[in-house]
Amino acid sequence: MWRAIEMSFHEVRPYLGDRWVGTANYEQVVTDEAFLDAIGHTLVLALGQTGGSVVLGLALALLLEGTARRLWIVRTAVFLPTVTAMAVVAEVWRILYHPAADGAVNTLLGWLGSGPSQFLNSPDSALWSVMAVGVWRGAPYDMMIFLAALAGVDRTLYEAAAVDGAGVRRRIWHVTLPALRPAFVILFTLAAIRSLRVFTEIFLLTNGGPDGSTEVLMTLIYKLGLERNELGVAAAGSMVLLGVSVALTLAVRLSGPRGKEAAR
Repeated sequence: MWRAIEMSFHEVRPYLGDRWVGTANYEQVVTDEAFLDAIGHTLVLALGQTGGSVVLGLALALLLEGTARRLWIVRTAVFLPTVTAMAVVAEVWRILYHPAADGAVNTLLGWLGSGPSQFLNSPDSALWSVMAVGVWRGAPYDMMIFLAALAGVDRTLYEAAAVDGAGVRRRIWHVTLPALRPAFVILFTLAAIRSLRVFTEIFLLTNGGPDGSTEVLMTLIYKLGLERNELGVAAAGSMVLLGVSVALTLAVRLSGPRGKEAAR
C-alpha cells in the first residue's frame, strides 16, 4: 500500500527512475473525463448492486426461513451462483443476453409483448445488464447472512404479534426488520465494498464497452497500469477508489444504530 501511495505522486519510469510530479496524477484523475465517467459508473453500479442484492437476499431468506430451510437441495440451488466461477457466470449470461430475437431473455421479453433488446451491446442498457448479473450473484451470499440472523429472532415476538392480530406483513415490518438491523449494517458495508471493487464481470462481459458505458474505476486502473503503462496515474486512481470505499463504509456504519450511538 505504501508503495502505491508513493507511486501516486510520481511518474513511474521502470529502469529510468521515478520522477516526482506532486499532485499531477490526482489532478488528472479528478479532471479527466474518462475518470469522472468511471467514477460515476462505479457509484451507480455500487448503489444498484448493493440495494438489489440486499433486498433480493432478504426476500430469499424470508422464503427459505422456517421449514423450507431444511430442504438442502433448494438452499444449494439458490446459493449456487455465489460459488460458481465468474468466468462461467459471464459466459452463461452472455448467452442469455444474446441480442438476437431468439435469445433466452429476448424470447421472454417477446412473450411479454416487448421487442428485443441489445443488452450488453447498447450503451443505454449495458451497465444495467451487468448490474443485474451482480445482483443475481451477490444475493445468495446476503441470503445466508440473513438466514443466520433470522435464526436468532425471538419466536415469542411473532406469537405475541399474531395474538394482537398482526398479519404477515406487519410482523415482518415490526418484528423481523428491527431485529435484522445489525445484519443490514454488515451486509450494506460488505455489499458496497464488493460492488466498488467490481472488475471481473465487467472485464469478461463488456471490457468497459460499448463506448465506455460500463467503464468502472477498477477496469480503467487496470488498463492504465498494465496496458498503457501509466502506473503513477493508475496508483492515484487506486487511492481515489480506496478513499471512496472508506467514505462509503463509514457512512454505512454511522447510519446504523451503533454508529449513531458512537456519534453521540
